[in-house]
Amino acid sequence: MDPRIREHAQLIADAVDLSDGDDFLIKSEPAAEELVVALYEIAGDRGAHPVSIRTNRSGRAIRNYLQAADAADVDFETPAHEQALVEAADCHAVIRAHENVTELEDVPPEVNSDYEKAHQPILNERLTDRWTLTQHPTPADAQLAEMSFEAYQNFVYDAILKDWDEQREFQAQMVDILEEASEVRIKSGDTTDVTMSVAGNHVLNDTDSHNLPGGEVFTAPLPDSVEGEVLFDKPVYRRGREITDARLVFEDGEVVEHSASKNEDLLTSILDTDEGARRLGELGIGMNRDIDRFTYNMLFDEKMGDTVHMAVGRAYEDNVGEGNEQNESAQHVDMIVDMSEDSFIEVDGEVVQEDGTFVFEEGFEA
Repeated sequence: MDPRIREHAQLIADAVDLSDGDDFLIKSEPAAEELVVALYEIAGDRGAHPVSIRTNRSGRAIRNYLQAADAADVDFETPAHEQALVEAADCHAVIRAHENVTELEDVPPEVNSDYEKAHQPILNERLTDRWTLTQHPTPADAQLAEMSFEAYQNFVYDAILKDWDEQREFQAQMVDILEEASEVRIKSGDTTDVTMSVAGNHVLNDTDSHNLPGGEVFTAPLPDSVEGEVLFDKPVYRRGREITDARLVFEDGEVVEHSASKNEDLLTSILDTDEGARRLGELGIGMNRDIDRFTYNMLFDEKMGDTVHMAVGRAYEDNVGEGNEQNESAQHVDMIVDMSEDSFIEVDGEVVQEDGTFVFEEGFEA
C-alpha cells in the first residue's frame, strides 16, 4: 500500500475525531478500497465500529436506478432505512473515487434534482455530526483532469498531505478581514460585478476538517442582499455533464436571469430545484497554493489560489449568525470565478485582494 494512503486515512480519522465506541459510517466507491482498508485498521486501533456502504451519487447502479425510476414515473421519497443508518452514526467519511466520471451523463437533470430533494433530510442529518469529504485518486479522475495517473496522485496528495497548521495561520489573516465585514464586492473584468452583505454571519477557516483538502475561507451572504452579475468562467462539472460560462444576474438576492454556453438546461434544473436554489448560500475564497491547476473536481478547484467561488443553494448552519436567515435548499452547487487578472475583492470599500494577491502577501499593489 502506498504510505500516502495510510497518512490520508489518519487525516480522515483525525478530521472526524474518531474515538473509542464511535459508530463510523464510510461512504465510498470500490476504487477506494485501499483507503477504506486503512480506515478500518485505524478504527480497530481506536476502538471504533466502522460500516462501509456505496455512495448513492456515482456509478452504474445509481444510473440504472434513476433511469428505471424515471421510466416508471416514480416519486422519490426519503429512504427511511438510509436515514436511520445516518442518524445512528456518530461520524462520517465520504470518499469520492470515480470509475467513470460521466456515468450519470444520460440521466435527465430534473430526475437528479428530484432525487437530491428526497435525500436532503439525510444530508442535513450528516451535517449535524462529525464529517469529512475527501478524494481518493483514480485513473478516471486523472483523465478528467488531463493528467497521467501518477501525476494526478502526486497532485492529490500534495494538496491533502501538507502542513495544515501553517495553512491555517495563512488563512486566518483573511478570516480576520471578513469577520467584521458588512459588504463584500467581487469584481472581475467586464463580466462580474456583484455585491453582498455578510454582516453578522460567521467566517470559517477550512483546513483539514470537513474537506480534505481544505484551503478556503468561506461565509454565507444574507440571502436577500446579493446584487449584480457574475460570469463563472471556470466550468462546473455536475452529474457527468459540464456547464460552461454560467452567468447569473441577481436582484434582491434572487437569480432573475441566467445563461450558459453549454448545458444551460442543467443549470436551469439546478436553479428550479426549489426557492432556495436561486439564492446564494456561500461565498468562498480559495487559498490553497498547492492546488495550482483546474481539474474539473470542485473539491479541489474551489480551493485554488486566485479564485473565489459562490454556491447557489443551501447555506451551512455554522456560517449563519444569530438572528440571520439561513438559506435552505436541496442544492449546494459551487461555481468559480478566476481572480488572477483584472480582478479584485473589496471589503467595506477596501481592496483586500487584487489580481489574485492578498493584501497580506508579498507583491500586493492596490
